[in-house]
Amino acid sequence: MQPARRPGGRSAKVRAAVHDAVIDLLREEDWDTLSIARVAERSGVHQATIYRRWGTLPALVDDAVTEQLAKGSPVPDTGSLRGDLEAYAMQAAADVAGPLGHLYVRAAQVSTRSEDYQTFMAERAVQLEAMLTRARERGEDPPGLLELMEVVLAPIYYHAIFFNRPIGPEHARTYVDRLLRLRAG
Repeated sequence: MQPARRPGGRSAKVRAAVHDAVIDLLREEDWDTLSIARVAERSGVHQATIYRRWGTLPALVDDAVTEQLAKGSPVPDTGSLRGDLEAYAMQAAADVAGPLGHLYVRAAQVSTRSEDYQTFMAERAVQLEAMLTRARERGEDPPGLLELMEVVLAPIYYHAIFFNRPIGPEHARTYVDRLLRLRAG
């Protein structure tokens, strides 16, 4: 019989310390200088523990960045489709333009095949679908998830990746306006 995991126990403390170290190091230095040895030194967690839990540096970074995204960008419930879409788009734009924006953009570019990133994206899709379902239940005509991603989210990341110039939250509202105009068609 396996011992029960304690989500608030040592395992959670190790994960939090390692994640904090990864995020702090990535704020301070270039992605390419990050190493498990540096994370171990910063976090106070032995390298063997980090290797045993995450296996590779990319898996560790994926886990830390997706956890940061999940904590920092909840899907809103404002009571209206426009309010939810604007709040979500503005938060996504602020995330990409903020101090950790380069981490989110880099994760979107290199992490798409990782299990952690795919899990995060699947969970985010479920949350966004719930937001759209709430709108439908209120009698509104929400877009589909793919339409939301193509018209609102993709341009936010496109500006950051290809123009190296993230948009501001107010600019994100223009994408929501465009999406809703398309829906009203």
